[in-house]
Amino acid sequence: MGIVDVASTLVQVPTLLKLKKGMIPRPLDVADCIGARVEANAENLGQHNAVVFEGRELNWAQFNGLANRYANYLSGQGVKRGDTISLIMENRIEFLALIVGLNKLGVTAALINTNLRGRPLVHCISVTESSKCIVGAELAEAVAEVRAELPLTEGSDYFVVPDGERNFPAEWCINLAAASDNASTDNPPDTAATTLGETALYIFTSGTTGLPKAAVLSNRRCLISCDMAAKAGLKCKPSDRLYLCLPLYHGTGLMIGACAAISAGSSMFIRRKFSASNFLPEIRQYNCTCLIYIGELCRYLTNIPQQPDDHKNPLRAMMGNGLRPDVWMDFKQRYKIKRIAEFYGSSEGNVAFANLLNKDCTVGMTSAPIALVQYNVHDDEIVRDNNGRCIEVSPGEAGLLLGKITEDTVFEGYTDVEATEKKILRGALEEGDAWFNTGDLMRTVDAGFTLGYDHYQFVDRVGDTFRWKSENVSTNEVGEIINGFDQIKFCNVYGVEIPGADGRAGMAALNLEDGVTELDLEAFAAYVRRELPAYAVPVFLRIQPDIDVTGTFKMVKGDLRKQGYNISEYSDPAFVMRNGEQAYTPLDAEYVDVIRSGGAGY
Repeated sequence: MGIVDVASTLVQVPTLLKLKKGMIPRPLDVADCIGARVEANAENLGQHNAVVFEGRELNWAQFNGLANRYANYLSGQGVKRGDTISLIMENRIEFLALIVGLNKLGVTAALINTNLRGRPLVHCISVTESSKCIVGAELAEAVAEVRAELPLTEGSDYFVVPDGERNFPAEWCINLAAASDNASTDNPPDTAATTLGETALYIFTSGTTGLPKAAVLSNRRCLISCDMAAKAGLKCKPSDRLYLCLPLYHGTGLMIGACAAISAGSSMFIRRKFSASNFLPEIRQYNCTCLIYIGELCRYLTNIPQQPDDHKNPLRAMMGNGLRPDVWMDFKQRYKIKRIAEFYGSSEGNVAFANLLNKDCTVGMTSAPIALVQYNVHDDEIVRDNNGRCIEVSPGEAGLLLGKITEDTVFEGYTDVEATEKKILRGALEEGDAWFNTGDLMRTVDAGFTLGYDHYQFVDRVGDTFRWKSENVSTNEVGEIINGFDQIKFCNVYGVEIPGADGRAGMAALNLEDGVTELDLEAFAAYVRRELPAYAVPVFLRIQPDIDVTGTFKMVKGDLRKQGYNISEYSDPAFVMRNGEQAYTPLDAEYVDVIRSGGAGY
């Protein structure tokens, strides 16, 4: 343990003490919300820049005024506290202003993944019982295609927000920009009555069948997350500017990014989507000091050709998740980042970790009551003792992470009660206890001098989900869809690692129906691309004569994962959907070598 390590850790103490005090959960009836924070920024930092987007800039007073216009207009249209409104829009100023405006009214914003179409889109709007739908002109066609299937009234319940010069004139939707143009920009009185216990957002989990689950986020959880990110993660101030290129319909981009900027009064630079070629030029041009990331973004920026001046940029801190140890140091040194606040958490979970002491290659620490328990990865099941209880692992050993459900660590779950209960383990360590099952393996790591706080490292997803393209993929749900193809009797879906790519690519072992001698690859590819989101479409296929199951008829995945796409270990026919292609072709040894070299481009 070096003197520098101890000194750099002790510097964090004042911030941690302040954070600890601020993180004590406040009573749910206390009035506070994101909308109130924006109003405070407008009053105290009114002329300070709030957001930059595609050449347009708004200060905090202007941004608050826009949010108020939306809130006051919608209130006049009958929108009231407790309602839910679906928002479908790309990253832009209006999207954030609508979230804030609805929050002021005590209305829940259901944030819809902009990639959804058809049945999944209908499901997300319907499952949240949205009374109205607001869509950006850039995505209005997607809603137009399904509006007949939605329980909303044309001409009054649909609103479209123009996108620059792009509008979507139609009788079934109201132009929100034009309709709200003369609405008051004054703060609505409702904000003062919006409490911590009210639901601020529905953020959807990644749905692999196209039927995502809506995670419930209260104002209290939102504010705890954004305050932690602002005060102890990024340590940002009004003089900072955050670079936001992740989707704002997801928790990382919104709560760790935009809401952290709101909490601190910092400025935001927003772009619709990540662009590697524009990354450093924009960071430099707009003097962005903080980056919100996911691991896949960092891996990509590490793999592109290095330039001698990559380190010449104003970035000082970054916060996000999924930065793997094999990328961490290369990225940090190449771009000269002084502070990496990796965190671990989920939209629906009750436990979170954050690397607040700036230790390398760790998700940091947590104040939540947790347990790491033994898990049999090969058989995909929790190891239990003779009494049916879970068994905690030894220090340094990987174990399944459980978050204890208490009054202070509530599991808010989903809008679906049954789906919520499936994530709870009851009587795990003792009679009467209840734990949120994260589905993730974690372990403690030696992080040097840590003020006595255990530090943890993410190991892997387990069981019936894996992560690919920054989305969670449910093997069971993908399997159900694949089994719906008329040539498939059974299938076994699992994730396999690809060098140079984050997460695991999907692979499906297929057992064909009796009498089917050869899979119609063209029809099968069209089927899975139609029925599944792009990130859930299996990259690899393996045709097996039989599917191995356990004595309780649970499909065995361990050996299949281990063999993966290594066709030298089995004689079954195997196929691959190459990066950028939409058809399956035979997998041969030459392409396996390309994949192993990291040159497949996934």
